[in-house]
Amino acid sequence: MKAKIRKIVTIVEETLFEMGRAVEPPTRRAAAVAVIENPFAGRYVEDLAPLIEIGEELGVLLASRAVAALDIEGSRAESYGKAAAVGENGELEHAAAILHPKLGAPVRKVLSKGAALIPSSKKRGGPGVALDVPLGHKDAAFVRSHFDGMEVRIADAPRANEIVVAVAVTDSGRPLPRVGGLTKHEIKGVDGLR
Repeated sequence: MKAKIRKIVTIVEETLFEMGRAVEPPTRRAAAVAVIENPFAGRYVEDLAPLIEIGEELGVLLASRAVAALDIEGSRAESYGKAAAVGENGELEHAAAILHPKLGAPVRKVLSKGAALIPSSKKRGGPGVALDVPLGHKDAAFVRSHFDGMEVRIADAPRANEIVVAVAVTDSGRPLPRVGGLTKHEIKGVDGLR
C-alpha cells in the first residue's frame, strides 16, 4: 500500500427511535476512516499523482471496512459519501486529489454499483476536527429520503502533516423520512439521477 496509514477507525451508528417513534427497521450508517501521512505537507507540488493513487487504494479499503461493519453484502448498501480533512500543513487540493479522480470507482465496485455521484466534502483542520460526510443514494441522486450526513471525528487527527479520509455507507435512508420525492422503490438507476 502506498498510503502510510497511522490508524483506521470504523464507526457504526444505528437509530432505533426518533421523536419517540420506533424506527423499523433501524437505520444504520457506517464510516471507515483512515489517518494517513500527507507526503506533500508543507510544500507546493504540481503533480499530485501519488495522492490520486492513494485515493484508489483507500476507496477499496474503506468501502470494504464500512460494508463489513454493517454486516451486509456491498450490493445491499443504499447510500454513500466521502470526505477528507487535511492538517494545517496541507492544502485542500491534497484532499481533492485523494477524493475525486480515482477513489469512487473502487467504492462502486465494493457496492456492486453506484450510478450517482458520490457526495463529498473537504476541509482543513486540526486534531479532533468534525468531518461531515454527506450521504446520498448510490444509484439515484433525487431520492430525498437518503439526503443525509454522518459526522465523524478522530480525537488526535489530523496532525499538521496528516490527512483524514472517510468513506461512509448506509443500509437505509434517514429515520422516518417524509418529505416526498422519488422513493427508492421507483429508482431506475440508469442516469444517476432517477
